[in-house]
Amino acid sequence: MKDRKKKLLIAGGGYADIPLILSAKQLGYYVITSGNLPGEQGHQYSDEYKMADFSDCESVLKLAEELNVSAICPCCNDFSALSAAYAAEKLRLPGHDSYEVAQIIHYKDLYRQFASENGIATPRALWFSNKKDALEGIKALSFPVVIKPVDLTGGKGMSTIGNPGEAQAAMERAFAISRMKRVVAEEFIAGSRHGFSAFLVDGKVVFYFSDNEHYFLNPYMVSAASVPGIVPEDAKKKLCADSEKIASLLSLKTGIFHIQYILKGNEPVIIEICRRAPGDLYVRLVEIATGVDYPSWIVRSFAGLDCSALIHAEPKGFFARHCVMSDRGGRVKNVVFDKSIKNNVVEKFMWWKKEDVISDVLTAKMGIVFLRFPSLDEMMDKTERMQELIRVITK
Repeated sequence: MKDRKKKLLIAGGGYADIPLILSAKQLGYYVITSGNLPGEQGHQYSDEYKMADFSDCESVLKLAEELNVSAICPCCNDFSALSAAYAAEKLRLPGHDSYEVAQIIHYKDLYRQFASENGIATPRALWFSNKKDALEGIKALSFPVVIKPVDLTGGKGMSTIGNPGEAQAAMERAFAISRMKRVVAEEFIAGSRHGFSAFLVDGKVVFYFSDNEHYFLNPYMVSAASVPGIVPEDAKKKLCADSEKIASLLSLKTGIFHIQYILKGNEPVIIEICRRAPGDLYVRLVEIATGVDYPSWIVRSFAGLDCSALIHAEPKGFFARHCVMSDRGGRVKNVVFDKSIKNNVVEKFMWWKKEDVISDVLTAKMGIVFLRFPSLDEMMDKTERMQELIRVITK
C-alpha cells in the first residue's frame, strides 16, 4: 500500500496536527510525521514516523528527499512553516510560498518592516540585533512597550514594560530565547484581541473565520477562542482587503492566511500573521462552527491541489474552544466539569493523567474542550469563566 500511494510529509506530529494528519490520509496520501519527540500524540495517527527536527530547514529537506515525497505540509508551528517552504522550494514541490516570502511573514521584524512600508495597520515598532542598540533605541518609542523575540509564538520571551528603566531585563529575556538573536519592541495597543483566519485562492479571500481571544494567567498566550467574533463588519472587510493586499504584494500561494489582531475602536491593527494552521485544534473549531472541512482544505493547498470549490460559510451558532489549564502547580488529581456546562460540551480531547506534574502554569495544558451555547451572552459569560467551570484539581 505504501508503494502505491503518494507520500505526504507533515513537518511535525503534535496533538494539534491530528486533524491535518487525518485529512491527508482521507485524501489518499501515505502520511509521514516528523519531529524530535517520538511520544507526540499525532504520530499514532500517521502511517509512519521519522525523527527529524522540523525547525531545521536542512533536516526537513533531507528527510523529504530521502522519502521522495510529493507534498509537504507544515505543522502548527512557525518554524515548521519556514522549513516546509524551504524544502518545497528546493525540491520544486507545489503549494508553498518562496522561502524569502515565508521569512517576511513569520519573522516579526521582517513583517513589521514590510507592513510599515506598505501602509498596513501595525503597531509602531523598532527591531534590534544586539542589546546595546535595543536599550538606546527603545527610548524613541511611546510607553508602554511590548518586547518580543522575532521568531517565537505563544508569548515565549515576551514582556510589557512601562518605562526604559525596565528594558534591560526584558531585552535580556527576549534575546536569550530568540534563536535568531533578534528582538522587536513595539508600542502597546489597547483594545480587544481577536483572530481572523482567511483562506486565499488565487490571491482572493474565499473564506474567513472571525473569533474572540480569551486569556488566563498568561497574558500572551490564547487560552480560549469564541465565535462569532464580536467585531464590526467593516473590520472584517478591512482584514479581507489587507489579506488580499498582502497576497498581491508577496504573490502568496493559495492557502491559509491567519491573522492575530487588536481591535482599536473600529480599526483592526494586525499583530501577527502566519501561513500554517493555528495551534490547539483551532482548525477543528472552524469545522465544528461552520461545517467547513478546514483541515482538508489546508492540506489540499499545501499539496498543490485544486481549492476552487471552497466557499464562505458563517458560524452556525455560538461556540468556544477552551484549553484546560491549572491556576496552580503540583500533581494532577482530577479535572472537574461544572454541571452548568455539561450540556454545552460538544467534544473534548483530554490527555492528562493522574499524577502528571504541572511545573509551569503559564503553558501547561491538560486538554482541549469544544462547547456550544444557545446565545452570544452565555457564550461570552461562560467562556470568560471557563477556568472556574472546568477546574484542574492538584495536590
